[in-house]
Amino acid sequence: MAFIEVVGCSVHLPVYGVNNRSMKGAIMSAVTGGRVAPTSRNITVVESLKDVSLHLKVGDKLGLVGHNGAGKTTLLKLLAGVYEPTEGYVRSQGRIANLLDVTMGMDYEATGVENIRLKGHLHGLSRSEIQRKIEDICEFSGLGSYVNMPVRVFSSGMMVRLAFSVATSFDADILLMDEWLGVGDADFNAKAQARLAEIVNKASILVLASHNSEIIRSNCNRILHLEHGRVVSDLPAMEGGQ
Repeated sequence: MAFIEVVGCSVHLPVYGVNNRSMKGAIMSAVTGGRVAPTSRNITVVESLKDVSLHLKVGDKLGLVGHNGAGKTTLLKLLAGVYEPTEGYVRSQGRIANLLDVTMGMDYEATGVENIRLKGHLHGLSRSEIQRKIEDICEFSGLGSYVNMPVRVFSSGMMVRLAFSVATSFDADILLMDEWLGVGDADFNAKAQARLAEIVNKASILVLASHNSEIIRSNCNRILHLEHGRVVSDLPAMEGGQ
C-alpha cells in the first residue's frame, strides 16, 4: 500500500562564498522565502523547510501552493530523495515517478537509446523492464533515427522529448510534479498532455506544485499552503482557498 510520511522535517541549504548580509538583504526584500541563518563569514544557511509534517495515503492528490521561495520545490525534492532532511525523517512505500527535472542525469556523449537505459535505471526500472520499453519509448518520442545519435547533437526540445518519454513510460504509485509539464511542438505536446493525464489518474498518490489555481483545482483534492518554509494550512481542496 503506497504512503508518504513526513515527520518534523527541516531542510537547511548551505550557500558558500556569499556574504551573509547581502544574502539576507536579497531574501528579506523578496515576497517570501526561507529564513537566513548565518553560520560563518563565507557560509550562509537558508532554512528552506522548517518543521514540516504530513501524511499521504492512497487517493491523496496534494497540491502545493505558496509564493516563489515558499518551499514547494524543496518539499518535492525531499519527497523524491534528492534532499536529506536536516531534522526529522521521511518514510514512503511505492514506486516514485519524479517529474521535477526530466532531463537530469542525461549523458550528452551517449546516444538516445543509451540514455533511455541510463534514465530508466535512475527511475528504478530493472534492466528487463527497460529493454521491454525501449521500442515504445523511441516511438513515442518521435525522434526517428536520431535515437541512435549522441544526445549532444539534439536540440533542447529533442532532449526534453526523449527524457519525458522515458519518465512517463512506466506506472508509478507516487507521482511528484513541479508545475504541469508542457513539452515540444503542438503535435507532441498534445500526446504529452494525454499521457500526463493518464499517469496522474493512475497514480495512487499525487504531489503537484503549481501557481495555476485551475490546474490545482482540476487535479487535487487536498491543498498544502507553504510560507517561509512552514506549513500554513493543509485542507481539503474545497476549503483550501483555490
